[in-house]
Formats: sequence, C-alpha cells, structure tokens
Amino acid sequence: MIDRYTKPEMAEIWSEENRFKIWLKIELLACEAWNRIGDIPDKSLQTIKEKAGFDIQEIKKSEETNQHEMIAFLESVQKKVGPESRYIHFGLTSSDVMDTALAVQLKESGELILKELSQLTKTVKEKTIQYQGIPCVARTHGIHAEPTTFGLKLLVWLAELERSQARIEQGIHEIAAGKISGAVGTYANLHPDVETYVCKSLGLTPEPAATQIVQRDRHAYFLSSLALLGSSLEKMGMEIRNLQRTEIGEVEEPFGKGQKGSSAMPHKKNPVLSERICGLARLLRGYALTGYENVALWHERDISHSSVERVSLTDSCILIHYMLVMFSKIIQGLRVYPERMKENLERNGGIIYSGRLLLKLIEQGMLRQDAYELVQSLALKAIEEKKSFQELVQGSQAIKEKINSSDLGEIFNPKWFLRYEGNIYERFGLKTDQIPAAAN
Repeated sequence: MIDRYTKPEMAEIWSEENRFKIWLKIELLACEAWNRIGDIPDKSLQTIKEKAGFDIQEIKKSEETNQHEMIAFLESVQKKVGPESRYIHFGLTSSDVMDTALAVQLKESGELILKELSQLTKTVKEKTIQYQGIPCVARTHGIHAEPTTFGLKLLVWLAELERSQARIEQGIHEIAAGKISGAVGTYANLHPDVETYVCKSLGLTPEPAATQIVQRDRHAYFLSSLALLGSSLEKMGMEIRNLQRTEIGEVEEPFGKGQKGSSAMPHKKNPVLSERICGLARLLRGYALTGYENVALWHERDISHSSVERVSLTDSCILIHYMLVMFSKIIQGLRVYPERMKENLERNGGIIYSGRLLLKLIEQGMLRQDAYELVQSLALKAIEEKKSFQELVQGSQAIKEKINSSDLGEIFNPKWFLRYEGNIYERFGLKTDQIPAAAN
C-alpha cells in the first residue's frame, strides 16, 4: 500500500525505521529531561546520545522470542549504549513512547494531508472562477430542475473543501497530544517536567489527564475528519461520474494518450479515477468506525485498540493523502463542455422554467393551486407528447389572458435565474473583475 499509493514523504512517516527513530528520539529527550532535573549525570547523557541506536533486524529477531516490540527495541538500544543504558526508559511505560510517537506521526501526516488539501482547494477555486457564468441545468432527484452555472457547482465544492480544511486543522490539534506519565498516568516513577520537556520538544501538548494511554477520543476525532473529507471527495467524484454519462456528457475526467477504457469495447472512456475515489471513501468511513470502537477500553487500558490502529491509522492517512493527490489531477485535467450543457439546458423545450411561470401567474392574480394545476398540465403534456413546453404555454389561452407576449418570452430566459450569481461569489471574496471575460 505505502510503496504503490503515496508520495515518498508520507511513506517515510509510516515506515518502520521512522517509527523506531521517533521512539529513540523520545527516549533521548526523556534522558535530557532527567539530566535537567539532576537524575542523570552529564557524562552518562553524553554517552547515551553518542552511542544510542538500533538494529531493525535485531529487533525483529528479539521480538520473535519475547513477543514485546518495545522490549525488543530497548534491548537493541542497550547493546549499542552499554552500561549507561540503565538510564534509558527510566520510569516510562511502553505506551509513553508508543503513543507519543504515534502523535508525532499523525501530526506530521495531518500536515501533509492539509498541504494537499490546500492545493486541491486552490485548484477548485481557479476552476470556479473559470466557469463562472457558464449556464447548465441543475438536477434534483436526477431530474432537470432549474438553471444554475457550472461555476456555482464548483463553488459548492470550494465551500465544502474549506470546511474540511478547518476540520483537519482541528483534527491535527486534537491528535497532537503526547503522554509521559507512567504505567497508569500518575507520574509515580516520573516527574511531570519530563513529560513537559519531551512534548514541547516534539511540538506536542501533554495529555492533561491520562491513563496508561492517550485517550482514544482524539484518534476517533482525527479519523472522523479524514473520513468526512473522503466523503466530500466521493460526492464530487460521483458528480463527475454522473455528468460524464453518455446521455449527459457535460464533463469528462482526464483520459491520457494511450489510455484504454475496456478490453472488449475500444470506444470506452470510463470515469475510473472518480470511481476509485468513491471506492476508497468507503474504506475511510470503515476506519473511522473502528476509531469510535477504540474509545471504550477496560479501566486504565487494554490492548484491543493496538492491533486495529496499526492498520486503521496508517491506512487512513495514506488513503486520504492519495485521494487528494488523485482528485487534484482530476480537477486540473477536467474537460468541460459548455455547448453540451447548453443543449441539455434546452433539451425539454423550457420545462425547467415552470416554476417561474407559476410565480408569474400568481403575481397576475391567480390562486396558487389553480396556477399550479394549469402549469403542471402543460408540463406533463409536453413530456408525454414530446412537445415544446414553451410553445404549449404560448398557445394557452388561459395563460395569454394573464401574461402578455413580451413578458411571457422573458420567462424562458435563464439569465433571470442566475442574476444573483455574483452575490454568491462575493461571499468568497471573488469579485466580478476577477472573472475571465470568456466566462461572462
């Protein structure tokens, strides 16, 4: 999973070697803290810092026998350091090191995720500006509704991505908590200053009240923020998939030179990238659920969460990072077909303007129910008999008695529906003079 699906920096964060490096860094910081307190001599600290190291193969071999990764790690470090290693891990429990290291990995992963999310948000913003004023039909329940613009579709995405940015930022804040407080969180064999020093050095905050572990509501929150971002990407990917359908054909995801869509049907250009995004979002939601399941542990801890997190936390960070990189590529290379949007907008002879016609009749004095029944009867006739709704309306005596010809023609103008588009853009600080002339 790591080698195939993510950039090197994310792979490095979750590599086995990096995990042990962080463990060693925490152990050394704890020694520095004890030295500051006066419990480790300067010479001993110097020896520890000069000689400390580990051998991954040695750790694995030792773990086969003792079935305890932390002890295997400490044995490897001890062989490197010698007698002064007695000061290493003094007063600590395994989770002090493991949970604090995990917080470092998650914080760094979150920052990489946030970086890719910011890039995607920037790309969507650029496309939002590019396609402002490009009319297309909106669909509710999959059925033509009223006119909108492709820019407004993207603006909805932009707003959602910005909300996700805020949630990921908060998720990073929640997860960036370390813990160096001993076997059950009471500092029985530690000084609180050790924890303060280690956490500050790592850019973490100390867990204010811990058991043997950092509490798992933090991890559940972080996973939830990733899963929710994944669900937003799924929504956007699903929209692209739907708009790429043959009978709609308004957009297409990138299709590279030499790319093939089907082994049996050479004509196929399938939205496989968007489908991939949608599929991976399901995994993220599943991992988020395991995060909730890990919150409730026995008393001051059990170990039922540990095996789950080795998969769920690592995979979630890798998956959402990959999804963001991939979706940025989709948006950057998205093919948009305004002429096809115009064709679909006009496809049913003006049925999408039924709502405005209804309101115009009410303005002219008709009761709402009477106006509704009149407009609906003409709309259904246009659908069932495949006739132009606009022509049926213009030929209706009941409507001509209420609305003159010039006003009637104006009802079928999409510009009326889009007259406040600029107001919506201004909420995002996007002024009209920022919009390319071709989009107006």
